[in-house]
Amino acid sequence: MNLSDYVLKRNGVPLGAGDSLRNMLSRSLGAGTFSEFWQYWNPIWGYYLGMYIFKPLKSVLPLSLSLLITFVACGFIHDLAVMLIKWKFSLFLTQWFLFMGLSVILGKYANINYSKFPWLVRAAINILIISSCFFIAYQLNKVSVFTY
Repeated sequence: MNLSDYVLKRNGVPLGAGDSLRNMLSRSLGAGTFSEFWQYWNPIWGYYLGMYIFKPLKSVLPLSLSLLITFVACGFIHDLAVMLIKWKFSLFLTQWFLFMGLSVILGKYANINYSKFPWLVRAAINILIISSCFFIAYQLNKVSVFTY
């Protein structure tokens, strides 16, 4: 599948369409599982992560481990951008994405599904999961040897 088809499938509108951001936010925040949230969030970035990190990994590693490594790599890429701007070493975003990846895996394993709730409740749950992962990473980052 090419990028244009992928974005259309995930966003419901073609690449570059005016409603792209609104659709991404509505679909991702209103997702009925945390795994589904990530299927809709930032489809362009997701396409490249899937194509160049996740797919090659899942051909040699278990699916869950491939997914977790993809989340960690994504966080590290975000950290690299921050490090280049600030000239300060930090793995905060890597830690945050690690916990979000673990949340996806645990949610799938426990079959946690909140799709029957109204959109606003689903959005609140997804934001709560993201915020909780952020809080855990933030607390660990305060005592971490990975921040200088």
